[in-house]
Amino acid sequence: MNEEKYKELQDYLVGLKNAAVAYSGGVDSTFLLKAAHDTLGDNACAVTVCADIFPEREYEEAREFCKKENIKQYIVTFNPFDIPGFSDNPGNRCYICKKELLGSVCDTAAKMHIEHVLEGTNADDMSDYRPGFPAVEELGIKSPLKSVGFTKEDIRCLSEKLGLKTWDKPSFACLASRFAYGETITKKKLVMVDRAEKMLFDMGFKQFRVRIYGENIARIEVLGNEIPMIIENRESITRAFGNYGFAYVTVDLKGYRTGSMNEALFK
Repeated sequence: MNEEKYKELQDYLVGLKNAAVAYSGGVDSTFLLKAAHDTLGDNACAVTVCADIFPEREYEEAREFCKKENIKQYIVTFNPFDIPGFSDNPGNRCYICKKELLGSVCDTAAKMHIEHVLEGTNADDMSDYRPGFPAVEELGIKSPLKSVGFTKEDIRCLSEKLGLKTWDKPSFACLASRFAYGETITKKKLVMVDRAEKMLFDMGFKQFRVRIYGENIARIEVLGNEIPMIIENRESITRAFGNYGFAYVTVDLKGYRTGSMNEALFK
């Protein structure tokens, strides 16, 4: 374990005295929550948002972790479709959604008389297009992992040494990121994407996305070396996707990559 960097994180957390971690169950927020709870004890808690834009399995994993670690967890029910402009999916959709979502986390923390809200952005995230990050700063939410300089590799390595099951968990982004900007987001299409991705997950794929276009076109992204596995199982995949509402199923030959929907913004 990189004891020096982890000690720096602990010193940062000790200085806060209390904290609520915006906890999704992902690699970064799990590591941050573990560190906060180990350092601050019951003065650290988790706030988890339950919404249509997150798969049910993520929510359940977050609940299981808090129960296992005996961490106090507050559940916030959030409806993104109540946000003006969200369903229109503009280029700044992530910002307007994240501002409202994290605002609800801050409101919950305030009701519990918790002064500091933390989230899991890491140092590597700042090299990518992150339209939602300004919302973090505007709300006064702290990003300890970024401040201390933790990279994704640091977090995975330390997570493994801390015995966290998430150490090798694939990166995840909310289901709204599966829509091309300008395409209307509906609950029906979110369910279609969620069911399609669950099927791929159950088949053994680890890092993937199912992007949706229009009402019924799916574009599958998997790691390049796993594309043959998609082809080998194309009949069962297309049949299942058809049951979910997709009329057309395609495979992206570029393979999986984060933020592929952002590529069109910069052309």
